Amino acid sequence: MNELRKLLLPPPSSEYASQVDQLYLFLVLVAGFFFILIAVLVGYFVWRYRRRAPEERTPHLTHNFKLELLWSAIPTVIVLIIFIWGLHGYIAASVSPGEPLEIQVTARRWIWQFEYPDGTRVLNELHVPVGRKVRLVMSSEDVIHSFYVPAFRIKMDVLPGRYTEAWFAATTEGQYTLFCAEYCGRGHSDMMGKIYVESEEAFRKWLEQGDQTVQQMPLAELGAMLYESRGCSVCHSLDGTRREGPSFKGLYRSQVRLASGETVVADENYLRESILQPQAKLVAGYPAVMPTFQGLLNERELRALIEFIKAQQ
Repeated sequence: MNELRKLLLPPPSSEYASQVDQLYLFLVLVAGFFFILIAVLVGYFVWRYRRRAPEERTPHLTHNFKLELLWSAIPTVIVLIIFIWGLHGYIAASVSPGEPLEIQVTARRWIWQFEYPDGTRVLNELHVPVGRKVRLVMSSEDVIHSFYVPAFRIKMDVLPGRYTEAWFAATTEGQYTLFCAEYCGRGHSDMMGKIYVESEEAFRKWLEQGDQTVQQMPLAELGAMLYESRGCSVCHSLDGTRREGPSFKGLYRSQVRLASGETVVADENYLRESILQPQAKLVAGYPAVMPTFQGLLNERELRALIEFIKAQQ
């Protein structure tokens, strides 16, 4: 069974994953067994009751009560087993046990935002302690998204105008990939995030101090990383290609024509305002789709993004 699971599924990395795997493998084995059984019986009947001579007639049977009862009872029992098993798993997945760490998740095209109880907010990165139950309260600011982590075996739609919930308890430290499993527009395939499962000590240190590697990174290098991790790459190209937002190529110090008809110079102050208050000065010809990053970037990250944009000449 374990070998079959390794062949079909990624390694389970949460408490709930084993329950999903067991039911999934049961379905695969049942489907495989009946596929082989039916294929063998069809082949046997074709051979056994073939017409051997032109005048030979095959037997004509109208029904067999015992056989009809058998092929009705067996699938019914199997379906009931699957239903009860699946219902038990659904209830376990729907109700988070104990007192979990509650994290607010906001989805929007095409980024994930996570907010912790102490007010810490990050984009496309979820840090959690290993072995601790985590409850996610999720909502969308625009269209339907879907929170999907294959290694944890969790998938939950994230809907506009209402809250949905999911929970997990990671069992193995490491880095895992978060996907959006609901088509949400052009940048759907880029709407990915990272989940970092750490020790309790490392998690608390991250909450208090942030990532040491990021703190020591040069501004332009940090800006390049933020360009990818914060979802800037989805809407702003680096080669002049037109997307939902203006390209960063040659943007710094250029003359920018606004929707109001004015023309402004794209200096540091303009870039800063556009990141924190994107609706303040809309560029002509582009939709007002960029969300504000107010409160989502600290001062160093903001300067890093500006330095990265300045370097795109």
